Amino acid sequence: MENKTVNRCSLAGMLVTLGIVYGDIGTSPLYVMNAIITDAGKMQNAVPEYITGAVSLIFWTLMVITTVKYVGIAMRADNNQEGGIFALYALIRNRARWLVPVALIGGAALLADGTLTPAVSVTSAVEGLKGQQFGPLKFSNSQLIVVLVVTVILLGLFLIQHFGTFVIGRSLGPIMLAWFLFIGLVGLTNLWAHPEILKALSPYYAISLLFSPVNKVGVFILGSVFLATTGAEALYSDMGHVGRKNIYGSWPFVCLMLMLSYLGQGAWVIGHYQDAAFRNWANINPFYEMLPAQLRIFAIVIATLAAIIASQALITGSYTLVNEAIGLKFLPRMRISHPSNIRNQIYISTVNWLLCLFTLGIVWLFQTSQHMEAAYGLAITMTMLMTTLLLFEYLRMKINTLVAGCMVLFFGLIETLFFLASLVKFVHGGYLTILITLLILSVMVIWYFGNKERDKYEKASEYVSLMDYRKQLIQLSHDDAEPLYATNLVYLTKVGKGYSLKRTVLYSILDKRPKRAKVYWFVTVNETDAPYTNQYTVDMLGTRNIISVQLYIGFKNSQHVNVFIRQIVNDLIDQKVIDTQYPKYTTLKNRRVGDFKFVITTKQLMDLASDSQMSRIDHFLIGGRIFLQNITTSPAVWYGLKFSEVVEEPVPLILYDPEVLRLSQLEVRHSVKKEEPKK
Repeated sequence: MENKTVNRCSLAGMLVTLGIVYGDIGTSPLYVMNAIITDAGKMQNAVPEYITGAVSLIFWTLMVITTVKYVGIAMRADNNQEGGIFALYALIRNRARWLVPVALIGGAALLADGTLTPAVSVTSAVEGLKGQQFGPLKFSNSQLIVVLVVTVILLGLFLIQHFGTFVIGRSLGPIMLAWFLFIGLVGLTNLWAHPEILKALSPYYAISLLFSPVNKVGVFILGSVFLATTGAEALYSDMGHVGRKNIYGSWPFVCLMLMLSYLGQGAWVIGHYQDAAFRNWANINPFYEMLPAQLRIFAIVIATLAAIIASQALITGSYTLVNEAIGLKFLPRMRISHPSNIRNQIYISTVNWLLCLFTLGIVWLFQTSQHMEAAYGLAITMTMLMTTLLLFEYLRMKINTLVAGCMVLFFGLIETLFFLASLVKFVHGGYLTILITLLILSVMVIWYFGNKERDKYEKASEYVSLMDYRKQLIQLSHDDAEPLYATNLVYLTKVGKGYSLKRTVLYSILDKRPKRAKVYWFVTVNETDAPYTNQYTVDMLGTRNIISVQLYIGFKNSQHVNVFIRQIVNDLIDQKVIDTQYPKYTTLKNRRVGDFKFVITTKQLMDLASDSQMSRIDHFLIGGRIFLQNITTSPAVWYGLKFSEVVEEPVPLILYDPEVLRLSQLEVRHSVKKEEPKK
């Protein structure tokens, strides 16, 4: 699959889309109707009026939230073909920086919800095996067996992520196609028994149910109905993996199959709510019950596979969100891999295993899908509300304020109702996703606002022109009184327009013990959108030993700066731009390149800062930001220098007022030794 497949609608592209994007929303028929019957209390309370209204609410939720808001509006707000709440924020951040907290809350909530989706989807599918007998084989009723099976499945899923979303999507796409065809055909078969369920397509029944006495939970039924559309935000986030047009082409089919399943389940409940075998059940899953016995094992197997794909949708969406968060400086830098030739298909090991840890923890904490469903959906309603606020600013920018205002009022009101209805889940397990949201949010706040507060204390003089120090560097290079620090001294730092770079780099060379080198290299690494770009430019600054290098490295290529610099040295020697560097001692015959030392400067908070006029919150944010910097991916690993000689040099971040720490002189004594008398 090439980039052009992502940019156009094709059968292959739509098949991959089924395997990547629709897992979450596609497995909602496994548990939505079960949750709605639970709201009714018992199966006998799920009367036709109640079920028809509930299915109507599901239909119009899918139409309004998923189809209109996300497929129709949000997916047009793409950032270089990427979707999701962070991509949306990046489009409008220069116009509305006050929306930073909105983006942070929405992104943190979506990442937190991603830990629950794999757990509830796979568990609800595997639970279909409990107590089932297929010929001589009978499955245990033990929930511990279910938990163990779910653990093995999820662990296997996280283990295969490094192969890339295209390989996974190509493998799971046909399975997801079979899943949607299966639930659609089964739903259609059951629908014929009670075609009156088709009345649910009218919004009248949805609205009337909210005020009907047969609905014992009132507006709080929306908390269960909302489960049918929780995958909408993941659909938007995964857009970069498959392309907008492939989602446009496949969504009508997916939506039709989903509604046939819900209508079929509703029809089955209408036909069986008074049956003696079911009427007193408080926990019943119409999806499995409406199936003929001979199809039950097939349904459980394919439902489990579909649930795995549901997990995949959230996992790939999490990679995209984190990647965008790193670019927006919401999160620390993490090692990102690109398993395929498609720029937007990525793998982040740190995110993968953190998701694995939290997801398995949820499985073992809650154990049953019924308990997990109680926690499901609360965090995602917050994300949807935040997305609506960001869309308001985007539409105001693209169309006008009136249209944007109508949009935010319409969707905001509906999603606020969903949020309020989901609040009842807080004490039943929603607290866990909120705690995970707050944990992720705290990291984002510390990193983002820590950067902002640090910049406030840095003066404009922190940036200087390299040209202003050219003479000193040449003089130092030829000063034999200073010991030779390295033949090639390489600084990985950004050199901008006007040869501007951070003062800390020159402070490292000149103000500490002078670092004498034969050649000074200032290397800027630029990552390109093309997968296999390998290019560089050189600026000699009018010298033979001060060199500014701009590397342009494709995202598929590893950033082994040491290898690239060695090649550049050889190229420049061949071109007689720099002098040959014959080392005095070497094991390599005809070696003409000397040694290298890479220096990376990192700013550290001074201990004196605690005694300064800096506020405690500023000190906490800046100190927290530096702590995160120190525990995440090091520059040496990021640039492939772990086998090179690297000096990570801490530079003090001057954050105190010198007047606060100034000493007052009390006196100056001039003691003179008394002369002894001459003999």
